Amino acid sequence: MSAPPPATPHVVAAPAGRPRGLRRWQRLPIVQRLVLAVAVTMSVVLGGATGLVYWRVQHALDEQLDADLATYNHDLLNDLHAGRKLGGPDGSAYQILDSHGRIVEASSLVRTKQLLSPADITSVTDGATIRRDIGGLLPLDPHTLRIKAQQVSLPDHRRVIAVAALRRGHRDEALRELLAQLAIAAGLTLIAASYVGYRTARAALDPVERYRRHAASLADGASGLRLPVPDDRDDELTRLGHTLNHMLASLEAAAERERRFLADASHELRTPLSLLRAELDVALHRPRSATELTGTLRSVDTEVQRLIDLTNALLDLEQLGATDDVTRAPVDLAELLASAVNPHRPAAARDRRTITIDAAPATVDVDASWIRPAIGNLVDNALRHSRGDVHITAATHDGHLRLTVTDEGPGFPADFLPKAFERFTRAEASRTSPGSGLGLAFVAAVASSHGGTAHAENTPNGAAVTLDIPC
Repeated sequence: MSAPPPATPHVVAAPAGRPRGLRRWQRLPIVQRLVLAVAVTMSVVLGGATGLVYWRVQHALDEQLDADLATYNHDLLNDLHAGRKLGGPDGSAYQILDSHGRIVEASSLVRTKQLLSPADITSVTDGATIRRDIGGLLPLDPHTLRIKAQQVSLPDHRRVIAVAALRRGHRDEALRELLAQLAIAAGLTLIAASYVGYRTARAALDPVERYRRHAASLADGASGLRLPVPDDRDDELTRLGHTLNHMLASLEAAAERERRFLADASHELRTPLSLLRAELDVALHRPRSATELTGTLRSVDTEVQRLIDLTNALLDLEQLGATDDVTRAPVDLAELLASAVNPHRPAAARDRRTITIDAAPATVDVDASWIRPAIGNLVDNALRHSRGDVHITAATHDGHLRLTVTDEGPGFPADFLPKAFERFTRAEASRTSPGSGLGLAFVAAVASSHGGTAHAENTPNGAAVTLDIPC
């Protein structure tokens, strides 16, 4: 038969180039990536929380300092208007400047220090009120101040600039201590979170590492191993372990079938090749008559034909196993059966046997290039291993084609039925007759490729093989 062409392999395109930073990130071990992700996330969260706490505390301290400065400034202005001696609470300072910015009077803390710049003086004389800080939070500065300056008209009609100032030492010290405490707390929290993330990632990925070690053992040739999957958990890694164990079992079963197949194939090929070699050795090493040579050639022709049949059967099975999907097409059931059976009618007629077909009119959606030789194999087996007529019944029901080939003979041995569709399996009584033991295996493969099944059984009059195929 002419097998369908092999399916073209699907080639997956390589992914497009990624940014260098992303490629470097993806090359890192998973544990490191998880720890870095936790550390970065925690850094962002801690940075945001630290900033919020610092801002809230700074805002509260500034409000209190502004309120104290407003009170001191009010008292200072009242003392100026009343002509009383100027002063203030601890940590306060003042300067009285003329319109040109010269210091008229000042407290001891700022007697020699100009608190306003020329631009500030110009702004105040134009009617503005200046509020600003002198000195920063860092580095440490013992003379940081918050000032408020405004122009004042005295009872003697003079205009002066009154500058009220309060030390920021307590406020700045509180903020520095807060920053230090927040930095220590955030650092310790980040270290703890990274450590917990590392331990958690290692604990989560430990099963993967165990799976890897067991897979390495399998790659080194160990068989019968299974991944250690706990029975008391149902998480992603546990389900992965069960899936991998199922895959390992399937691979081992497939490897065992392949080893058995190769052993059986080598045995089946060795027998006809050995016979060929023996026949040719005898023909070449002693004189033979024309009649003897003719007999030798006929024997060689028989063994060559057996080799050809065996090779074709193996190729058909291999081709069918490599096909991802059959090519279905509507075909008339009666025509399909006739095309499969007609080549076998001459052989049946020589033995005065008949092949009957009982099929209801129907159109089936199957791959005729595979179904036809499968039916032919069943008819050929029935003719070779039975002595009576062969009957074929076929009908469709609920979208399924049910096709049965029945013969009139001794039927299948009871111990043969469970393994009837395995490759190179032959009943003991049929080992002396021609055949490779691949016919029923091919029939089962055709049924399976169509999403159906094949079933063998004995009837009161002989053997029956049934194909049940969605159509």
